[in-house]
Parts: sequence; C-alpha cells; structure tokens
Amino acid sequence: MASLGFYHPIIVHFVIALLFVGVGFRLASLTGKFQFADLGALTLILLGTAAAVLAVRSGHDAHGVVERIPGVRNAVGAHEEWGERARNAFLVVAFIEIVAFGLIRTRYHRALLFLSAVAGVGACVVLYVAGDKGGDLVYEYAGGPGLRSGDSTDVHRLFLAGLYNEAMLDRKAGRSADAAQLIDEMARRFPQDTTVRLLAIEALITDRKDPKAALAALNTIAAPPGDAGRFLRLRTGLLRADAFRAAGMADSAKAVTDSLSREFPMIRNRRPPPR
Repeated sequence: MASLGFYHPIIVHFVIALLFVGVGFRLASLTGKFQFADLGALTLILLGTAAAVLAVRSGHDAHGVVERIPGVRNAVGAHEEWGERARNAFLVVAFIEIVAFGLIRTRYHRALLFLSAVAGVGACVVLYVAGDKGGDLVYEYAGGPGLRSGDSTDVHRLFLAGLYNEAMLDRKAGRSADAAQLIDEMARRFPQDTTVRLLAIEALITDRKDPKAALAALNTIAAPPGDAGRFLRLRTGLLRADAFRAAGMADSAKAVTDSLSREFPMIRNRRPPPR
C-alpha cells in the first residue's frame, strides 16, 4: 500500500470535524427534538471512525522522518499512542452505533444510543488529547516543515524562522550581540530576501548601534514606484528616520518622517522607538 504520510494533516482534520460533530448529533438526538440528528450521528461517526483508521495509518507512514529530529522522539510516541487510543475508542463507539441501528425496533435501541453518547463523549476527550499532542509536534518541535512536500524550500523557511525567533528572544533579553550575529547569519544565507536585508539594517541600528552603516545599507535598496513599492518605501523610510535619530540627526529624522506622513498618514503620531 502506498504511503499516506503526505495526507496525514488533511485526514486528521476530517477526523476531528466528523467525530466531534457526530457525537454532538448523537447527544442532540437523545432530546427527541432533532429527528435528523439520529441518522446524521450514525453516518458521521462511521465516516469519522473510518477516517481515524486512515489517520493512524498515515501517521505511522509519516513518523519516521519526524522522529529523526533531535529531541522529538518522545513527543512523536505520545501523539501516536493517543491517536491509536482515539481510533480504538471510536471503533467501540461505531460498533455500538451499528448494533443500535440493527436493533432499532427493539427495547434495547435507546439504551444503546445512550451508551454510544457516553462512550462518544469519552472518546472525544481522547481525540482532543491526541490532537493536542499533534499540535505540540508542529508548534513546539517544528515537526511539519518539509514532511509533506519533501521540498527543501520548506526546510529553508524553518531555518529562517528559527533564526528570526531566536534573534528576537536574544534582543528581548538584552543580548544584542547574539541577536545581531543571528541576523547576520540570516543575511548570509538569504542575501536576496529583501525582508532579511531590512532586518539586518534594523540590527545595525538596534543591536550594533551603528546608524551610519545602516544609512549606507539603506542607500542600496531602491523601492519600485507605485503600489508595488509601497510597503518597501514605508519600511525603508521608517528605518532611515530611526537611523538618523540614533545618529543624533533629529532634523533629518523629522524631515524623513514628514515626507513619509504625506504618503502614509497613519504614521503621523508614531513615536520614536525606545533606545
């Protein structure tokens, strides 16, 4: 059977939607006020359970690449374990639903529906934990980039994001030299990325305290005319004003800000950044 790892993020979203709504329908059906919810609950729970089986299979297909990331093995194991528990729990719920449907004209039918609802609520809790563990892999361990597409560009984006976030943490902690070093590495690795070049200029002002070098670097960036260059004109203009201000050239900074405010009225009340 072909690997389903590529489809894991898609499948798990269907699982969560189908099963949570399905159990909700089952609870609603027990009130007797929503006749459509009875068959709807059965259909959604069966579909969601089938999707859960595929989700576990696709997760097994995908886990090898993620586990090779240092420090992530335990998180992958926890997600897999809870995913299997969720699948098994809903297999039980689906079995109860099928039996209840088969005994629809007997006195056992309603009791089985109550049992399905109770089991379904418990299974939803397990499914929630499984989803939360999956979220940890993506948001805390960066287990997703490059996994689905196999494209090295995804990994490059991950590297860039890691450098940026670490640099911001260093800057916030007062480690200006470390922040500047990380941003320099970004500029070295991604020299054609204009946003990275702007970050490097910002680092010259904020971290290295070298506004003259920042002004020289700004002179190498030309914003295209019209709407295409609107953001770049604003960003370079604000950086230029900050550089002038850091260099003690308040009049030049004001002249830049006044010029910008004619095109970008929203900056008229902008306060200088703290130094």
